[in-house]
Order: sequence, then C-alpha cells, then structure tokens
Amino acid sequence: MAKKTENKKLTKDQAEKKIGLLKKDLFNLRFKKINNQIDNPAQFSSIKRDIARLYTIIRNKND
Repeated sequence: MAKKTENKKLTKDQAEKKIGLLKKDLFNLRFKKINNQIDNPAQFSSIKRDIARLYTIIRNKND
C-alpha cells in the first residue's frame, strides 16, 4: 500500500493501472478467504479504501 501523498503524484494513466492491480489483489484475497488461507482480514478494507482514493484522485484531475 502506498502513502496518500504518493498516490496524489500519479498521473491518470498510472492511477488507472494501479487500480487494476489493486482489483486483482482483491480478487485473489477473496479466493484465499474461501480456502481459509488469509493472514490479515483487514487487507480487504485497506485495499478497497486505496481503490476509492485513486478514483477520487482521477475524478479531481478531470476537473
């Protein structure tokens, strides 16, 4: 997980790529949860929060 200030410096394309990677991570975490292999269940909320932050950054750059 990157810091908030690092995310603000990203361009729109970089933020979209990072969102894609985070969504893949979230997808993989769901499978780990089903198989009871997850180590830190708090990762779900932190990844979702990071995705939301990146969407907000993209929306603000469009304005």
